[in-house]
Amino acid sequence: MFVKQLSVFMENREGRLEKATEILKEHGINICALSMADTMEYGMLRMVVSNPELAKSALRESGFSAMLTDVLAVRLEDQVGELHSLTLILCAKGLNIEYMYSLVSGERKAIIVKASDTEAAAAAVLEGGLKLYGNEELCG
Repeated sequence: MFVKQLSVFMENREGRLEKATEILKEHGINICALSMADTMEYGMLRMVVSNPELAKSALRESGFSAMLTDVLAVRLEDQVGELHSLTLILCAKGLNIEYMYSLVSGERKAIIVKASDTEAAAAAVLEGGLKLYGNEELCG
């Protein structure tokens, strides 16, 4: 029901993102979705990857601060109002969306969602008639 998201905290300086992606490449890890946010001094790279545990270990061994977080990968159709349906479902249950980003891979379309209560959000999404992807379906 949940997807493991890899979050990597890194200094906002030349070469750090390239090094992180090199490590993942060397370990045969596919990046299925990502989001990058930055400030003047640091960045937060959030990713859904093919092997989250290996990715976390490999990055930590290379000096990166990396952690795994449970998020939702909500299946959405490519039509008007789909994102609103999701936000309405979560809002009706009093859940806050902390962040989200999209994933498009072949026929798979999803919104990666971090909600204030992941378990309650998953239940609400399913109850609301939407579907969830698992890690294997996204990056398998």
